[in-house]
Amino acid sequence: MGSISQLKCIYINERGMGNKQEELEAIVQQENYDIVAITEIWWDDLHNWSAAMDGYKLFRRDRQGRRGSGVALYSRVCFDCLELDDGDERVECLWVRIRGKTNKADIMVGVCYRPPNQDEEADEIFYKQLGEVSRSPALVLVEDFNLPDICWKYNTAERKQSRRFLQFVEDNFLTQLVSEPTREGTQLDLLFENREGLVGDVDGWRVSWA
Repeated sequence: MGSISQLKCIYINERGMGNKQEELEAIVQQENYDIVAITEIWWDDLHNWSAAMDGYKLFRRDRQGRRGSGVALYSRVCFDCLELDDGDERVECLWVRIRGKTNKADIMVGVCYRPPNQDEEADEIFYKQLGEVSRSPALVLVEDFNLPDICWKYNTAERKQSRRFLQFVEDNFLTQLVSEPTREGTQLDLLFENREGLVGDVDGWRVSWA
C-alpha cells in the first residue's frame, strides 16, 4: 500500500467530460496527482470504455434517470480504498475512505454536486450523510453546492436553504477553505475540512495528517 502521510489532490468541475478525458489524463500524469475529484462529469454507460485511467482506481456516481451532472473520484491503485454505499440516489455524493498507514487514521474524501434547484428534502438527506462521515478523524469534502448567496467571509446568506447549510457547517465543526470566487464572481466550488491543518496549499490542494 502507498504512503499517504500526504496526498496531492485536484478538484475539477468539468461541466461535461465529453472528449476531455485524454487531456485530463495527461494533466494528472504530468502533475503526479494522488486523488482526482470531479463534478458534472455528464457520463453514462456509453463512457464506460473511456473512463479508465492507467494507474488509478475509479469511483463514480452517475445521475440517475436523466442526462447531466454526476461525480467521480480517481485514486491511485496503491491506496486501500473503500466506497461507502449510502443507498440513496436522490443526492449526487460519493464518499471514499482511504486507509491510513499503521498508527495513522483513515481519511474520508467526499465529492458532491448539488443542483441549483435541489429541494429541502434532498438537502436534508445530504446533511444526514455528511453528519455521519464528519465524525471521521479526517474528512475532506469538495463540492459544487450552487448556493451563490452565501458570503463565506462573514458566514451570512440571504436564502433559507443557504442559512440552513451554514448552520449545519458550524454545528459539525467544518471549515470552508476557498476564499476566492470560483465561477462568475461567486464561490460555488467549495473545499471543507473537519480538522484544522488537514488541508494545505488549497490551490491544487494537498492533504496531510498525522
